Amino acid sequence: MKRQIEQADVELFLQTVGEVTRLEVETPPPSERRRPSPVPRPREPELDDPEPIAGLSEANLETPEYLLFSRPGVQRRVLGELQRGAIEVGLEVDLHGLNATYAKALLGDFLAECGHRRIRCARIIHGKGYRSSGNQPVLKQKLNYWLRLYDQVLAFCSATRRDGGTGALYVLLRNPDKSRRQQRR
Repeated sequence: MKRQIEQADVELFLQTVGEVTRLEVETPPPSERRRPSPVPRPREPELDDPEPIAGLSEANLETPEYLLFSRPGVQRRVLGELQRGAIEVGLEVDLHGLNATYAKALLGDFLAECGHRRIRCARIIHGKGYRSSGNQPVLKQKLNYWLRLYDQVLAFCSATRRDGGTGALYVLLRNPDKSRRQQRR
């Protein structure tokens, strides 16, 4: 219920306030809304470097049947979830049947796309190498080396049987938002 203002109150207010002059206010012209400058993507390593990490090269990296790698600081619980296939796969790429040169280029593009889409876990299908010379998995060995070179890769392991077994990898990726916050500090 709105209360009506009585005429006596209006007159008392005008008498108390006295004479009023309107202020001239210059309104600034509307400014163009500036977009924040984009945060530059971290540059991925050139994978043609012979030994970007001391003591690590494709030649001396042994490739077991089951692959498992994690960076320091990855929690055991998270690594266990990755190994069980309990982390939802956001994106996957099928590299099996490709030559190593093309697979390397596609891997770089794939990981960049994962970062752009903020994917936490990805699956890479590399195959078991049955059609390669010597029945040895060529891409599996190379991925074991290449993935370690990317800072955004926190961990990787062979997939569960339902997702390709030892012919595929689960890859746990760094949260791009967290890495940006660390860069600002």
